[in-house]
Amino acid sequence: MPLLPPRLSLAERRAAGKALRDRLPRTSQGDWTPPGDRPDLVARLKEANARRLPDLLPLKWGRMAASPFAFFRGSAALMAGDIAAGAVTGLTVQMCGDAHLLNLGAYAAPDGHLVFDLNDFDESMPGPWEWDLKRLCASVVLGGREAGQSERDCRAAVQELVRAYRENLARFAEMKGLDLVRFEVTPRDGGAALEGVLAKATRDTPDKLLVKATEEDGQGGRRFQVHPPLVRALAPEEQEDLRSGLPGYRESVVPGRRQVLEGYVPVDAAFKASGTGSIGTTCLLLLCLGRDLADPLFLQLKSEEPSVWAPYLPAAEPAPHQGRRAALGQHRAQTWVDPFLGWTHFGDQDFLVRQWSDHKAAVDVSALKGTALADYSALCGGILAKAHARTGDAAMLAGYLGNAGKLDEALAGFARAYADQATRDHTRFKAAIGSGELPAMTDT
Repeated sequence: MPLLPPRLSLAERRAAGKALRDRLPRTSQGDWTPPGDRPDLVARLKEANARRLPDLLPLKWGRMAASPFAFFRGSAALMAGDIAAGAVTGLTVQMCGDAHLLNLGAYAAPDGHLVFDLNDFDESMPGPWEWDLKRLCASVVLGGREAGQSERDCRAAVQELVRAYRENLARFAEMKGLDLVRFEVTPRDGGAALEGVLAKATRDTPDKLLVKATEEDGQGGRRFQVHPPLVRALAPEEQEDLRSGLPGYRESVVPGRRQVLEGYVPVDAAFKASGTGSIGTTCLLLLCLGRDLADPLFLQLKSEEPSVWAPYLPAAEPAPHQGRRAALGQHRAQTWVDPFLGWTHFGDQDFLVRQWSDHKAAVDVSALKGTALADYSALCGGILAKAHARTGDAAMLAGYLGNAGKLDEALAGFARAYADQATRDHTRFKAAIGSGELPAMTDT
């Protein structure tokens, strides 16, 4: 007697996916109009950021005001509320949760070679594949506009992204499980679309970060440079909270890597405001040293809140620990995971812990001109397909997506419609800043 009941064949799973088109035609995936009862933008933003550090919200608003794309990056909760009511196929994957052009990038695999993958999982949780793909598509239009590309070029780039997503899912559905687990994108795979990203990543090492981000402490050691309000020293009670959370973090790291981690001693910590969407969370940097000053390890401890998608997935099992939720999402989606990825809890907050800036780099949106926008978009579509194939039923997804370009056309229409909405929201957002409804400040 077999241990498990027989699984449906690839052909049967593809057919089951194809049958979903009867309930939700692929062309319908492009349908979107703003809900008639859409809540006030300012009220929604305040609600979504109610648990953030209030003294840093003006900095977040200031960064979001820079462009419609910057606004989009900082307002994932708005998009969740806008699209979650739409029809979905019912096929579930581990969502990145905040898939956009700048949340994919280069980083070092555990053996040191560079790879390109999704690299932000703060909003990750199991959910509809459509939500990830639609957010990524909308970001292409907004990023393309910021780079000065025409509407025609932006539309073509979205179509290339969806085509790559479809074709790669069909390819992954045919792969052996072990081959899919090991599948990676490296410098030789990305070609010209990755040249700038990978060039920056090769320059971004812990040794160079030691020089860039720290200074001599007067006692033969190093400490973080302080640049308020972006980087500040920790108060004594914050230091004590951090120390109380380190044992829990060590226990969350896999045993083989824990042994390596135990060879490093924490020597300094600081608070840092970083990113756009993340500003207002508690983000701490920890400098650890191994055998000497030439052996640094930088860790980032970032507080995690429930995913912005959680309110729209009531049947999902609540995450008992938000840092663990984000870390598990990363483990499931990435081919190679930060060896020091973990989580902990202190100061009444859940934290995700990972290396800070170990060969990490993202694309410069302003460089996405000419064919670069379509090439880079196609690369991102393939990466998202890899994550969804690893965590969902690739054969059913491929069966639904099919070989024709119907979904490509549909999502190109959706992406433009939602990018237009984000642009209108950005205009309303800047007006709220101008009227004093939302206080804003710049980095300078």
